[in-house]
Amino acid sequence: MSSMQQLTPGVSLTAQVTDMLRAAITSGEMGPGEHYSAIGLAERLGVSRTPVREALQLLEKEGIVRIEKNRGVRVLQISLNEIVEIFQIRIILEPPAAARAAEVVTEDDLGHFRVLHRRILAAAAGDDGPGTLQADKDFHLFLLGLADNPRLTALDGELRNLVLAHGLVTIPSVRSSQDLADDRRDILQALERRDPQAAAGAVREHVTRTARLLIAGVCANTPGLSADVYLAKLEQLTRFSG
Repeated sequence: MSSMQQLTPGVSLTAQVTDMLRAAITSGEMGPGEHYSAIGLAERLGVSRTPVREALQLLEKEGIVRIEKNRGVRVLQISLNEIVEIFQIRIILEPPAAARAAEVVTEDDLGHFRVLHRRILAAAAGDDGPGTLQADKDFHLFLLGLADNPRLTALDGELRNLVLAHGLVTIPSVRSSQDLADDRRDILQALERRDPQAAAGAVREHVTRTARLLIAGVCANTPGLSADVYLAKLEQLTRFSG
């Protein structure tokens, strides 16, 4: 975590401490489940307790931490590093399942996909971030369900639940509804053509693009984080999967 020597004179100390703590949480340096004291954090940062307490109150309002009486502060948010790991697994798991789905999809299934697709677009158009994530999850879990491997579908659902429940609440909305529509349209068209290879490629591209945009957006809004580090981590496993 940054020290007092890196603080900028003339800029609100509370604002700087808030940025430092947010970066430490986003990077995983401060992990969920662990308890931290304002005194201990103040000593690590080389500042007084007051700006630390004020920063923690701001982060609690954002849902990133919880201040617990007599226990200190607990981090609620999983780190960007953990979210990148989740995307690595999704990029490996989902394309083969999508390919299988393209082989077995029925006209009724395609009709349901179109309904789910419209729900994603409606949530995105209404600037409903949680609703968009939930609708996206419903779309992909229905797709994976067609591969007839309940364990795979359950695992993917658990990974998505982690992000929905404890994900980065500061994830910026960097995608337009048209962008979202174009992304899923490639998947839908591949399914309509019953083209397994195209379905696998479209899903892989969609999940990879989502991960890259998330990394870039979070790092751009979190001082002290480098997108290149997380993009490199994403590629470590996923470059072998396609």
